[in-house]
Amino acid sequence: MPEGIIEHMQFSLITNPADWQNLEVEWKALEARTHRRLPFLEFWYQQTWWRTLGGGEWSRESSRLQLIIARQDGELVGAAPLFYSEKPESPPALRFIGQVEVSDYLDFLCPLPDLHAFIAGLLDFISSEPGVLSRDLDLANFQDASPSVLILRDLCEQRNLKYSSEVLQPSPYIPLQSSWDEYLASISKKQRHEIRRKTRNAEARYDTDWYFVTAEHDVPAEVQAFIEMMRNDPSKESFLTPEMENFLVETALNAYQAGLMHLSFLTFGGKRAAAYLSFLTGGKLWVYNSAWEPRFAPCSPGWVLLAKEITWAIGSGLTEVDMMRGDEVYKYRFGGIDRYVISFKTSLH
Repeated sequence: MPEGIIEHMQFSLITNPADWQNLEVEWKALEARTHRRLPFLEFWYQQTWWRTLGGGEWSRESSRLQLIIARQDGELVGAAPLFYSEKPESPPALRFIGQVEVSDYLDFLCPLPDLHAFIAGLLDFISSEPGVLSRDLDLANFQDASPSVLILRDLCEQRNLKYSSEVLQPSPYIPLQSSWDEYLASISKKQRHEIRRKTRNAEARYDTDWYFVTAEHDVPAEVQAFIEMMRNDPSKESFLTPEMENFLVETALNAYQAGLMHLSFLTFGGKRAAAYLSFLTGGKLWVYNSAWEPRFAPCSPGWVLLAKEITWAIGSGLTEVDMMRGDEVYKYRFGGIDRYVISFKTSLH
């Protein structure tokens, strides 16, 4: 395991997945202290993504683990979850484990007080360590408010390194108030009317109910029901390859084992009509994927279920519903406010 001491931190390159697995306890402790708590940086998710390479987004033949960690006085204080990859439309580079398509937000793991020293040392280590497979960084899916991006820009300017950064996608979030009535008052009159109208319409036509999956349910069967519902959505046909199905099933089941899975279903007359697969962590509901039955489209099951989810989230004391990447119109009709996901590229040659 190549090592180097930079910025009073001892940096190491991990290329063997078994060595990464041995970091589980320390990684989880670092998650609790890192500057941004994101479900996609949690150990279970990172491992799931790497095993499947994002449901087949990257090929096993061209991908190599390039995890770089930093210790201070023996304690794990930073991790750059990176891998080397290439494909025709993506030149060889170091990228975040998780990018691009199925991990909405990515970043470095490091407490904020240590972040500048960690990133500075990381750039030096990548520049000088022979075992690192590329000096080019192609990092996607930072949140626009991440301090990591500002630090990277400052360090590149100080070192006369060219870099580029661009907005990739909006990622709306819905801020929550202390009650459902206060939430409704925070969105436009037109949208309040639409939410109420669609809910009344569904309840007039069907015996409407909803639930989220708990230990009392057959969890694997419920996850499979969600995948089958996704298959019925024509817009997801090309996305839902067998490899992607396997990734989503493993992600959901591992999220359940970690205590983060929030899988909800809306039923019309006892039949599943819509579903959301979300993560529940950090006082937020992170809406990861959705599904609905086209035959129930006239009753807007996705709208009805999201209204019920927001009501539940408010009652549970959550602070926001993160709708994650994508500018679908319904997110804004529920009061979504844009944040953005950005990339950062530089070469350390």
